[in-house]
Amino acid sequence: MNSVWIISAVILSFGITALLGRWMVPFLHKINFGQTIREVGPKWHQKKNGTPTMGGFMFMIGIVIAVLTCVPLYFSVTEKNSLEMMMRTKIFGGLLMAIGFGAVGFFDDYIKVVKKRNLGLNVRQKLVLQFVIAAAYLYSLRLAGSTSVTLIPFVGSVNLGIWYWVIALLGIVGMVNAVNFTDGIDGLNATVTFFVSLFFMLIAGMIGIHGMSIFAAASAGGCLGFLIWNMNPAKVFMGDTGSLFLGGIVCALGFGLNLPILILPLGIIYICEILSVVLQVSYFKATHGKRLFKMSPIHHHFEMCGWGELKICRVFGLVTVLFGIGSALLVYYGF
Repeated sequence: MNSVWIISAVILSFGITALLGRWMVPFLHKINFGQTIREVGPKWHQKKNGTPTMGGFMFMIGIVIAVLTCVPLYFSVTEKNSLEMMMRTKIFGGLLMAIGFGAVGFFDDYIKVVKKRNLGLNVRQKLVLQFVIAAAYLYSLRLAGSTSVTLIPFVGSVNLGIWYWVIALLGIVGMVNAVNFTDGIDGLNATVTFFVSLFFMLIAGMIGIHGMSIFAAASAGGCLGFLIWNMNPAKVFMGDTGSLFLGGIVCALGFGLNLPILILPLGIIYICEILSVVLQVSYFKATHGKRLFKMSPIHHHFEMCGWGELKICRVFGLVTVLFGIGSALLVYYGF
């Protein structure tokens, strides 16, 4: 019975996202919501100037509708218990958190489009809004009965006390921005997040948290539907609207399973992307102008080394799959 709702979530999210592209891509062209490409980026990216952005709304709508349809239907046919309210809070609170991050991305994209430049909200404005959203999500979990106890494979339950909430707050904001940095070439972010969602779906099923499996399935379906329009050569970009929303989804899945530790291996690509930026900036300042990478984030480094965008998507996707398999084995043998 559980598989019915999981399959339904995938199909519904995929179908809505894919079909929305038929209307939204021409609409974004019509209202001139085109991306302004960074002048400091790879020169060949300039041909993408004017490609519609904010396409993240496509999978945002698909995922939200799929979750709001399939999750309540799943809970309506399951046995009522004290854990159901907690799971509802984790799913719908996580979805609201993702929408909140998506809203921050929308304001950022809107400023970029209106002012015709690549910079939207400044760093301080983004971080303040992101910390408020993450804190509100964690507070909702606390009110619903969530504790500072987290699960770690081969270790078991670990009570971190107040440090759990501090680490969680910093971790969510950091990971959301890491997912945002992964959005730089056609199809990359959607490809990586598809596999991350897929493995979260499998792991949720392994430990019997089927409501979260449905949530993850909807996310995977939305990413897949978006790839129809975003794979190289992209007809539309997700923008910060979509990438910050996906960052929220990834965090919601990890915390929803009470396994935020899994965000690290499953999100290895996201982490490499943001670390490459931090290392590049630090090295540049320490060496007075020298570069550690040809360009950061690291997907641009590989571009500068001659890799095509499709190859980068395939390789980064494969790395995510390998770490996903490792994560699944960690859960299977670790509990």
